[in-house]
Amino acid sequence: MSSIQKAKQMAKSLRASLEKRNQEVSHSVALELVAQQLGYKDWNVASAMLPDENPQPAVTFDKSIPILRIFDETKAREFYIDFLGFSVEFEHRFEADLPLYLGINRNGLQLHLSEHHGDASPGSTIFVPMQNIEILRDELLGKRYGYGRPDIVHQGWGQVLEVYDPFGNRIRFCQS
Repeated sequence: MSSIQKAKQMAKSLRASLEKRNQEVSHSVALELVAQQLGYKDWNVASAMLPDENPQPAVTFDKSIPILRIFDETKAREFYIDFLGFSVEFEHRFEADLPLYLGINRNGLQLHLSEHHGDASPGSTIFVPMQNIEILRDELLGKRYGYGRPDIVHQGWGQVLEVYDPFGNRIRFCQS
């Protein structure tokens, strides 16, 4: 039973009790009296402020996990694991000679990499809000990766560090 339903039940009981003493009150007066007993100005305020203990379920979302298309496991591991510093969360193949689906993570940033044809379009861009972008830039430059030496670009909306994987996908790291 919700708090509002309990308050209405209290008003009904109050009316019944007063009627036994030959003091008739309307239901609305009983609701007003109960609202004041509960510390509210009037019934309208009480009905708006009383907690609903049986709220309707709301649609909620957790964080999204982008899926990026890859074509070569060795190149993907070299870029995402060795260069960007991700660690492998899981690997999945339906059979040994079938495409790889790889989950990776770095400090809360989760990505899924897929060799499956229908999972993602090559050449995608993902936008990653972050902190301490200079540390990431310095770390990446220190690795002297042969296929990219990213630097920070100052935009009106933040500092941006873009990296391109061997499959045409772009990760746009941004610090506001």
